[in-house]
Amino acid sequence: MISSSSDDKELILMDTYTYNNVKVSLLGHASTMIVSDKKTIYIDPYIIPDNSPRADIILVTHEHFDHCAPDKITQLSNTDTQIVAPKGCAQTIKNKMTEISVGKTIDIDNIRVTAVEAYNIKKQFHPKGMGMGYIIEIDSVKIYHAGDTDRIPEMKELKDIDIAFLPVGGTYTMDIVEASDAVTDIMPKVVVPMHYGAIEGTEADIDEFKRLVEKKASGVKVRVL
Repeated sequence: MISSSSDDKELILMDTYTYNNVKVSLLGHASTMIVSDKKTIYIDPYIIPDNSPRADIILVTHEHFDHCAPDKITQLSNTDTQIVAPKGCAQTIKNKMTEISVGKTIDIDNIRVTAVEAYNIKKQFHPKGMGMGYIIEIDSVKIYHAGDTDRIPEMKELKDIDIAFLPVGGTYTMDIVEASDAVTDIMPKVVVPMHYGAIEGTEADIDEFKRLVEKKASGVKVRVL
């Protein structure tokens, strides 16, 4: 059970992975929660459990409805919540937000957030410049949330990633083969597959993904949440 100082409720999670006292949870689809030292961070809160604790920080990767969900953002926000999103979300998000673009870094309460590239190469759903992924540095843990993306050359530039959340559903993003190849580019300590199963066109064989990663990137741990 995880408790948060930003809300007097407690959230029971089906599966949480703890890395150096930082707790990460995949809530569904690409919706992710990070909890550390009384700070609660959500990324793309589209699927959230009942009684979810309020957010200290909300990060949005791009404007699609299953990532930029204004009602969920409002539900998780209080007057002190910091919302960070790309320009394309400005007309949708009802709360005050800080606009960010690829290559920019924002420091919030000793948490460093950097926006990185995320786009499709052979698909039309996510053109370059529309959205982004995030690198979150919190309590000496470096977490990469890839957003909606294919395997892109910029992934080879990512260094010292502890936990990587990678989409694997195909159709709109990488499939399991492309994502397993992306793991070899990034070589995180832990990879968490995401963006599969919740929306039509995002089905994926997670057991096969795990097998591919074990074959191609020895030493990388696959954690299914």
